[in-house]
Amino acid sequence: MITVSLAEAKARLGELLEKAEAGEDVLVTRDGKAVARISAAETGKRPIDFEGLASLRASMPRLKRASSEILREVRDESR
Repeated sequence: MITVSLAEAKARLGELLEKAEAGEDVLVTRDGKAVARISAAETGKRPIDFEGLASLRASMPRLKRASSEILREVRDESR
């Protein structure tokens, strides 16, 4: 992890962002105390594998009752 002062971070922001994109964390300090951390943003979500979900669902045993009935029963028991 790189540690830089606030003044240095202002002067080198572009360079520090490139380091963060490459996976290195940057700690920004003010008066010697940590105030912020610059790190790479999380990437977007992965696409949903609908075929995989369909095969998982097909492999699961069927319920004997409708899930709506089970949910109503659980809800009514907790009242």
